Parts: sequence; C-alpha cells; structure tokens
Amino acid sequence: MKFGLFGSAQAKRGGSPDVDSAKGYRDWLEFNIEAEALGYHSAFAVEHHFTGFGQVSATINLLTFLAAETSTLRLGTAVMVLPWHNPVLLAEQAATLDLLSGGRLDFGVGKGYRYNEFDGFNIPMEEAGDRFEESLDVLTRAWTTDEPWSHQGKYWSFNNIIVEPPTIQKPHPPFWMGAGSPNSIEGVAERGYNLLLDQFAPINVTLERMQTFRTSVESRGRKFDANEVGVARGLYVARDAADRDEAIQRRISARNRIDNLAQRPDGANKASIMSYDDTTETALEASLFGTVEEIVEKVSKLSDGGVKYILLSDGGSGIEGLRQFSKEVMPVFSTDEKAEAAE
Repeated sequence: MKFGLFGSAQAKRGGSPDVDSAKGYRDWLEFNIEAEALGYHSAFAVEHHFTGFGQVSATINLLTFLAAETSTLRLGTAVMVLPWHNPVLLAEQAATLDLLSGGRLDFGVGKGYRYNEFDGFNIPMEEAGDRFEESLDVLTRAWTTDEPWSHQGKYWSFNNIIVEPPTIQKPHPPFWMGAGSPNSIEGVAERGYNLLLDQFAPINVTLERMQTFRTSVESRGRKFDANEVGVARGLYVARDAADRDEAIQRRISARNRIDNLAQRPDGANKASIMSYDDTTETALEASLFGTVEEIVEKVSKLSDGGVKYILLSDGGSGIEGLRQFSKEVMPVFSTDEKAEAAE
C-alpha cells in the first residue's frame, strides 16, 4: 500500500497583533516536508472559500511553494472546483506547477458542493455541471494543443490563444475526480480519470464504490489499477479509548459546521459527501481514529477490500501522529506486500 496526505492549511483572521495568518500555512508546509522524509507518497490540498475559519483558497500557489521545498512528493489538488475558475488561467497556473515540480502534479477536479461558495461567487449552483464540462474541455485542449486555437462556449470565449508553459507530464497531468454516486463514478471511468473517494463514507460503502469503479473500468476494456483510486481517511492516533472518543466528537462538530456552510437554504443539497449519519458509530467506522492496533485493523479491512492508496487527513494528532503511523502502521502493510510478491 501507499499513503499520502489530504487536507488544508489553517489561517486565522483577526485584527489583533498576535494573530499570525502565516503560521498555519508554515505549519502545513513543515508537516508535508517531513511527511516526504517519512516516506509518504503525496500531498493533496483542498480548495475552499469564505468559511470564516480558514481553509486553502489559493491551492496552486500553496502547492507551488511546497514543490520548491520537496523533491519526490506528488502534489495533488483535491479538488479544484472548475465552475469558479477561468479555465485558461487555471491551465497556465497548473502547467507552471507541473513544470517547476518536475512533473509531480496530480490534478484533481470537481463541480463543487458547498452552497455558500457558489453564493459568494454569485454563480448559481444549477450551472455547476455545464460550467464544469466546458472548463474541462478547455483545460484539456489547452494542455494538448501546440498551435493557436479559439473557443466560443456558453460561459467562456478565447481567441487565437496558445497556453504556455507546456506541462512536463504528457499528454497532461493525471486528472483525479471526486465522486460518490454510481452515476458519478461511472462518469469518472468513462473519462479515463483517476478516482478520489471521500473520508466520511463507512468502509463497506467505500469498498462498494471501489467495486463500482472497477466494474466500470473493466467494462470499457481497460485494466483496473487500484493505485488509481485514492481513499481519503481521517487519522487520529489515540492514547486510549477515551482520547479517541473525544477526538471523534471534535470531528463530528467540525463536520456539522462544514455541512451548514454547504447546505442550500431550501435544504435541497443532496451531495453524497453530506449523506452520512453524524453518529459516533458512523464517524468511528469511517475514520482511522483509534489506537495503533485499532488503526491497523481498519487499514487491513480496506486493504483486504482491494484498497492500495490511502490519503490521510489529520484529525488532530498532528506531526506526532504522522510519525507514529509511519513507524508502526506503514511497515505492517509494506511487509504484507513483500510477502505476497515472494509467494
């Protein structure tokens, strides 16, 4: 198995002189730089806006800074919400990151699901699908066309342009796409993209989704590769059961806050990422919160179900939790793979 990171830097807002909005970003950078040294494969950063409690908004900028401080870590977006971006400008920015990092960009994209963000940008959520499709077409063309071209679409128009710089990865950086419903997962397979699965789904739901993707890929005559499915999981390495349960309650509270931002005033937002019960039992089942032994058991269930790539979201144990996971959990699954190869 391989393990990467998934998450967000934190920056505080406020007028007092003791508020340092850069500290959270510096902490995130140091966290990921050490993760590379500990053997982690990747770092996926979110894109979110207007939360009031600090999440990454300029994702490409932040990953470019991280690229300069690392040499092997894959740099992922999870995800760039295409309906909000000029696709040509985004293509140029992402290509620059791919170029400067030596071809380490994993380009995750999505339609978006939080109402407050669409409302903040004054973009109707009903347009998200069409905007996404048009932007995706423009991005792909921008990265694969070496001669000047034009585009006249519903939302964007470009005349006689050529996008620079070229990407190192050919024909372009790998696309990753978040999906949860069967139809959405089928769409990812149809495009030939890699799949991102969210951190809130219980293990059995995650494995069902992975099987749906596998079936969809193979039905199109392609070979399924489990490394092309990234499964996000919250991580908290607990001292004991009481410490674990306190961390789970904090996680539930944080998720409720996010869901409140995401929900439409009419309550009609039915995004799959918001569909899970916020009970302690469900949250525990869906996360890698627990003692080392409990975490190994949960990772084993995912591994036995065919998962090969897990993206860890820090649930509060911080760099010490990351170190402990790399020392006490990762070797268990590295040893298992070596044993299978020997057989």
